[in-house]
Amino acid sequence: MFFGEKSSSYAKNTYEHIELTSQKEKGFALGQYNTSNILNDPKRIGFLFARYKFVSKMFEGFNDVLEIGCQEGLGTVIVSKVVKNITAIDFYKPHIDSCQERLVGLYNNINFMGFDIIDAPLNNRFDGAFSLDVLEHIDPAQEPNYMANIANSLKENGVFILGTPSLESQQYASRESQEGHINCHTGYETRELCKKYYENVFMFGMNDEVLHTGFMPMAHYIFALCVSPKI
Repeated sequence: MFFGEKSSSYAKNTYEHIELTSQKEKGFALGQYNTSNILNDPKRIGFLFARYKFVSKMFEGFNDVLEIGCQEGLGTVIVSKVVKNITAIDFYKPHIDSCQERLVGLYNNINFMGFDIIDAPLNNRFDGAFSLDVLEHIDPAQEPNYMANIANSLKENGVFILGTPSLESQQYASRESQEGHINCHTGYETRELCKKYYENVFMFGMNDEVLHTGFMPMAHYIFALCVSPKI
């Protein structure tokens, strides 16, 4: 199992233990979109993990959490490790089909569900909700539906985390991203938007994997941590 002869038995035993442990684990398949990222632009996976890690740190210990726009569920599993239950919704049927095919049974506290938050709030009331990389794709005319329906899906003291690329970052975005990003805001605009729906809003910026509270116009990505819905 090893090349060479001089490495210690301690080092070899470590790898033998890893081998035995890995054989007990079930397989985990990436979806089509994230497989493409791994092959063509793998640093984007690092960005995704950093964003979801922030959410997981904020929501650690929560009972019931809602994700709006779960895509292929790769980030969802990060949050699922620190909360009791997570309902992950997406309006794109192939994403939900992919999640249910690949992930159901591996993570018993995740419920993947097809749902469009523009239509209505969910029937359940959640302790926390988060939506990453969704707002920028929302028709500006439907932005109030998006924000109000999320707020109406939360408990009285619920917490919402909104994550979105900044308006300032779009000059560096690819042509394909610019075509899809029809509703980007500055950090200050994002804060004012969220204050319409929540009592308190705390703003963070992110550049690559680095989270900060620095000068908002220099943030490539924006987080709004929103507490206590007004609706």
